[in-house]
Amino acid sequence: MKSNVLFLVLNKGEYLEEILDLFFELGVKGATIIDSQGMGRAIGESDHLFGPIRKLIDGARPYNKTIFTVIEDEELLSKVVEGVQDKLGDLSEPGVGIMYTMPLGSVYGMAKYM
Repeated sequence: MKSNVLFLVLNKGEYLEEILDLFFELGVKGATIIDSQGMGRAIGESDHLFGPIRKLIDGARPYNKTIFTVIEDEELLSKVVEGVQDKLGDLSEPGVGIMYTMPLGSVYGMAKYM
């Protein structure tokens, strides 16, 4: 069975719970969530003059949420991708996020119940 990893860099953190609920409803057994920061935001924060102003404008949210999960079923992967797109709308719009998948050669340490 071919496994894939799905990555979702979620710029709109207010959608995190909805995305995790969607994963659970569709049968995704686990995911890892990490705080991440894009290059543009990191550069903006290093600007001593405009960094504080930019934080006020951006709502003082310095981090994105990056979610990744291993999905072993192509049909489930398609449902998850479609569901995320339905929840978030057009990912090509600025500030929404980015989602991508990658095939995995081998997976070690994943329990059978997952």
